Amino acid sequence: MTVSVPRRAVLYTSGLVMAAVGGWGLLVDPPWRHTVAGGRSRSRFPTPGPAQSEDGDVRGPQYHVDAGPKTIAITFDDGPDPRYTPFILDELRRHHVTATFCMIGEHAARHPDLVARVVDEGHALANHTWSHPNLRHLRPAQIRDQIEKAADAIESASRGNRPGLFRAPFGTFTPAVLSACSEYDLRPLAWSVDPRDWSRPGSARIAATVLDRTRTGAIIINHDGGGDRSQTLAAVRTYLPRLIAAGYRFTTPFSGADDSDGE
Repeated sequence: MTVSVPRRAVLYTSGLVMAAVGGWGLLVDPPWRHTVAGGRSRSRFPTPGPAQSEDGDVRGPQYHVDAGPKTIAITFDDGPDPRYTPFILDELRRHHVTATFCMIGEHAARHPDLVARVVDEGHALANHTWSHPNLRHLRPAQIRDQIEKAADAIESASRGNRPGLFRAPFGTFTPAVLSACSEYDLRPLAWSVDPRDWSRPGSARIAATVLDRTRTGAIIINHDGGGDRSQTLAAVRTYLPRLIAAGYRFTTPFSGADDSDGE
């Protein structure tokens, strides 16, 4: 038996589903990525807009930087980790590149020397919660506790540098998370180029994804903690000099200004 569904009902239902997915900010199939010939996906940035309105209300996470042609930002999540963060820092220093480190509070408390080095070498800090939970499953008070504990730990380890950026674990920017960002005067930080290095697909694939999808304004996400990041380190050593050779310059999302000439 075939059931006929009115076309208007189908369109209405589809619209509700799309609105629900987009509203929760789940980054499984983000809006800035689209498939092109051959099945590959490339970066397509969303319409530029401020992270906050004039009255201070959070409008949404930041997916790209706006600091001129060929200017991009590179970010590292889930550290600091004594096995990989120092070598990531060595590579960044070698190429005169400024990055942003999205730190987990309990890791920062455990390795204050690494937090201090990140700051001393001119990199930006971002709050990445205390213990990296999926904030979708927490109550507002628990979300605020995750943010505040991480902020205190990072500030203490960095000798007074309290992060002005916040990256939600798994990119889960729910209304409750955005409200907490507004309460703590934090700019919510997302990304536009994701090589999924956390899944360890191989250093060559990580590097190729970054090189293929990076465009002016890109925010690249990598990981310097949270597991075995040897593939990420190898990929950074591959793609960083190639991006520089291609004329890219590096900035931090918070400043929006060019902090490194990559030369």
